[in-house]
Amino acid sequence: MIQISSKLPQTGTSIFTVMSALAAEVGAINLSQGFPDYNCDPALIAMVNKAMKAGHNQYAPMAGLMALRQRLSAKTEKLYNAVYDPETEITITAGGTQAIFTAICCTVQPNDEVIVFEPAYDSYAPAIKVMGGVVKSLELEPPDYRINWEMVKRLITSKTRLIILNSPHNPTATILHQSDIDELSAIVKNQDIMILSDEVYEHLIYDGQTHHSMARYEELRKRSFICASFGKLFHTTGWKVGYCLAPAALMQEFRKVHQFLVFSVNAPMQYAIAEYLKDESCYLGLSEFFQQKRDYFRSAMEQTRFELLPCSGSYFQSVKYNKISDEKDTDMALRITKEFGVASIPTSAFYSRGTDYHVLRFCFAKKQETLDKAVHKLIKV
Repeated sequence: MIQISSKLPQTGTSIFTVMSALAAEVGAINLSQGFPDYNCDPALIAMVNKAMKAGHNQYAPMAGLMALRQRLSAKTEKLYNAVYDPETEITITAGGTQAIFTAICCTVQPNDEVIVFEPAYDSYAPAIKVMGGVVKSLELEPPDYRINWEMVKRLITSKTRLIILNSPHNPTATILHQSDIDELSAIVKNQDIMILSDEVYEHLIYDGQTHHSMARYEELRKRSFICASFGKLFHTTGWKVGYCLAPAALMQEFRKVHQFLVFSVNAPMQYAIAEYLKDESCYLGLSEFFQQKRDYFRSAMEQTRFELLPCSGSYFQSVKYNKISDEKDTDMALRITKEFGVASIPTSAFYSRGTDYHVLRFCFAKKQETLDKAVHKLIKV
């Protein structure tokens, strides 16, 4: 029998796959995996169809369609007063996760240390380990999940190569504040440390608060890979189209990996998205759209025995269930799915040590009728 030495010996099936499969098996309402259950704008679909009929069905340029990169350059300059050259500093990727993996792959050498704030999106640590890097995790605690920057300073060593940030944050729905930016800037100044900023939920930020993109700040921008997702932007997670912004020297290394990982991303979607982005309202209205869903879901959930944690961004709502049960969050998530018909994600899955704060994550990027049905079931828990 052929033997293979696994690069990820402790890694099993993703919790998202497990919970979505269970939801389908038992016929539960799936509030676990982060995807909408409603369609994207029909106009966007028509634009894809138009591109296909126009013959845009072959390889796109390796770095992405120039028209799309130009739209992103203009968008980023207007929103964050940051200029990215579409020729050398913007690359279209096969989703946000590929952008994240590529940024890690091109920067992390064996034994390099990468600081990760947990709970964390589950692709970060495996990508670091595949590259032979060392994950230096700092655990954040509910209810506010704020970063202790004094602890970050203690984690910094001569081997620290990369710091991974995610704001708005999955799964906690928290955001970075100006004080966080000030602390981070002071820590990395004059250091050979890069930043990977996962900003896939950049437009899903609520209550008039500011998205503190790394693009806003020169000290951070010059050392950052900023990864984003059109799937989150336009309710098209199945299209797997995202992008990365980075200074030319960093992007040059990014593209060396990107060209051999996927080479290029599907052309018709790129043509359509470039056209769709001409209308700024397609993304500037997202904050209000999702805040209405957040407010509706939170108001409805007050009828349950779950304790709502703060939600400042993303399309996730985390809840504590201490008043209901003292069972492990994995057991609680499975039981609610099987017995009450609503699937969630246990947040211990986002901690490398499986730390359990008795918190579950629900996705509210759903139709109102879906949220109504889910809450009706959760009231019985």
